[in-house]
Amino acid sequence: MMIYMLAAAMMLTMLIATAFTLHEEATKMRLNENARKSRPFGLR
Repeated sequence: MMIYMLAAAMMLTMLIATAFTLHEEATKMRLNENARKSRPFGLR
């Protein structure tokens, strides 16, 4: 029974970590897109 509880806790922890990572990546991509839109002629 203890192994099942440990496995469930680890699975829940990994799901939460995945959600936070996906949110961070989406934020980073959004910031990159906004920076690209603000420089229409590329880098200077």
